[in-house]
Amino acid sequence: MKKGAVLSFLLMISLLMTACSANQPVHNSESDDIAQTIPIESETQRETESLPEKTGIIAEQILNGDGGEIHYSYYLPEGYDQSKTYPLVVTMPGYDMMWFGKDSSGSNLNWKGFRVWTELSEDMIVVSAQLTDWHETSARQAIELTEYFIDNFSVDRTRVYAAGYSAGGETMSQAVSMRPDLYAAYLHGASQWDGAFEPIAQNDVAVYIFMAESDEYYGSEKARFAYDGLQAAYREKGYSDEQISERLVVEIPDNEYFNSRGIYNYHGGGTILFDDENILNWITSKRLIVK
Repeated sequence: MKKGAVLSFLLMISLLMTACSANQPVHNSESDDIAQTIPIESETQRETESLPEKTGIIAEQILNGDGGEIHYSYYLPEGYDQSKTYPLVVTMPGYDMMWFGKDSSGSNLNWKGFRVWTELSEDMIVVSAQLTDWHETSARQAIELTEYFIDNFSVDRTRVYAAGYSAGGETMSQAVSMRPDLYAAYLHGASQWDGAFEPIAQNDVAVYIFMAESDEYYGSEKARFAYDGLQAAYREKGYSDEQISERLVVEIPDNEYFNSRGIYNYHGGGTILFDDENILNWITSKRLIVK
């Protein structure tokens, strides 16, 4: 074979080998490492999502509700377990602990009406909001917050309770009468009743009313009015006095009750009701009949 022909033949072989090499898959160690870490990262993410909730008092949260921002704090008991269910207490403070901007944030955290439920022997979920009024807006926000906790936490649906003090009582009396299907019992402290009576009786919501005889702000007649209205609604339903007494209580202590405890401001001093475990246990003993 001539020398020129040999060189041409070798050149052709070289070109063919180069073409074949170009068509082979290229090993990219960095790409392979990334591909291998993707499922590991996904698994880690799933494990993180299943970690237990933070427990204790979780302060100064915001729920973006239908009617605007709802400022609230809540409590999850130590050892909170999503495989169990817990009673839920929704408790609203008076005017001085409502939402007035950032400077007021968290002012309800040391309020007795929030703390006492966290200190009971039974584990409970407790939530308290700082609302902006005591009318229909606040009532609807209280309902929305209740539904949020029912939907997102391990709540015993038959044991959802409400409590309201002063302005918070005006709010919660409306919320409970607007959605009596949500609450098993309601503690109405030192306040006036702004809700309806009939829905309470129709849904068997238990109500405990507490008011000082000499309450400087509302006066004890507000408590008697609420009791009479609820009692009439229960009687209209056909309940006997004995049956009513199991679902409706009014307590109107005289001045001596407070004075003997060193209390001379009767409206503010009405928060003493939260020191009475008999009242708290009466509330938490009730169960909602889920229809």
